[in-house]
Amino acid sequence: MKITVVGTGYVGLVTGTCFAETGNDVTCVDIDANKVKKLSSGQITIYEPGLEKLFERNLKEGRLSFTTSLEEGIKGAEVIFLALPTPPGADGAADLSFVLNVAAHLGKIMTDYKVIVDKSTVPVGTAERVAAAIAENCKTPFDVVSNPEFLREGVAVDDFMKPDRVVIGTTSERARKVMGDLYAPFVRQGNPILFMDEKSAELTKYAANSFLATKISFMNEIAILCEKLGADVDMVRRGIGSDDRIGKRFLFPGIGYGGSCFPKDVQALVKSSEDVQYNFKILNAVMDVNERQKLFLLPKIQNYFNNDLGGKHFALWGLAFKPNTDDIREAPALYIIEALLAAGATISVFDPEAMSNVQRLLSNKNGKIVYAEHQYTCLENADALIIATEWSVFRTPDFQKISTSLKNKVIFDGRNLFDIARMKELGYHYESVGRIPVSL
Repeated sequence: MKITVVGTGYVGLVTGTCFAETGNDVTCVDIDANKVKKLSSGQITIYEPGLEKLFERNLKEGRLSFTTSLEEGIKGAEVIFLALPTPPGADGAADLSFVLNVAAHLGKIMTDYKVIVDKSTVPVGTAERVAAAIAENCKTPFDVVSNPEFLREGVAVDDFMKPDRVVIGTTSERARKVMGDLYAPFVRQGNPILFMDEKSAELTKYAANSFLATKISFMNEIAILCEKLGADVDMVRRGIGSDDRIGKRFLFPGIGYGGSCFPKDVQALVKSSEDVQYNFKILNAVMDVNERQKLFLLPKIQNYFNNDLGGKHFALWGLAFKPNTDDIREAPALYIIEALLAAGATISVFDPEAMSNVQRLLSNKNGKIVYAEHQYTCLENADALIIATEWSVFRTPDFQKISTSLKNKVIFDGRNLFDIARMKELGYHYESVGRIPVSL
């Protein structure tokens, strides 16, 4: 099948590459000429485990190509995916300007039937708005489908190639047949393609992410209560996670969620609710809890240093919002960095993939942040270590190297990586989330 993907960001590049891997002819369109040049020459522009190999293979085989021309990109295409940014506006609503501008342009240049697919996360009613924007200038039949993505950064290739479900919103039998054929290779093991109306598909994505964000915030609230009552959140997590009505996933407490999806999607669903005069109280609470949680470690740090962080130097492991990605959008580490700098401290940081992204974002902080080349050089002469992202490389570190590099054997762990008893045995002052702290 000939497919066009408009937008080569995280979703667009994964989508285009994975469709090419199943034998489709995929053209990706982007207005960024520099990015298109890099991709066309074989230089991948995002970090995602497993993607580079597929990208290189399909580029070499000619099944994957890139262009800045929308008109050129859609020639002969049966399906056009819109994988465009939908950033939150000042009021929290998803900004659809990128999607609607492309839709209007498509209406002017389409000459035969095509299925237009909203792959971006968009509010309920967007399919209708996209259809209206296309129809204003289009003289050929078309269908607009909602096909939300459920890709987890760090395992996106597996999520796409082996989805636990595919959600397709369409009331058109013609579009349903096209989309069913397109996704058939990905569900050979029997996982469902769930056909529904467009509005239900649009809401499904927001509902899924908001529910997962709610689980995370609930456990963060439980973690705070554990500290106040003297309970251990790890024990509570195991106790409730073994109930198959609840499940084990998304029950790990920490310093809040970040990334491109959860914060934006929860905010957008709240705004959509407000637009129809509904107060979504649970999600408002979820957002409040998450904002507070990002700085959960700060009072612990201030208390240990007697509320005087001026002149202190901290090592921080982890900058990405989660492991196995270079994505720093809404990453809790950024909030911790800003708070420590504002208190007069300096920081050395290390992350396996996200360093350059933070350097670009915080270029105005040069001189106050040291970007270490190695996780252990990051520790040199630091008053304490702070852990903000649970990269695997941080899980079993050389504690001897840590103790000889730090000024003090002090760790503030926002991801509960280490065993409490082990840290006590090693003589660390160790504070985490929802567990009884151990002191020297």
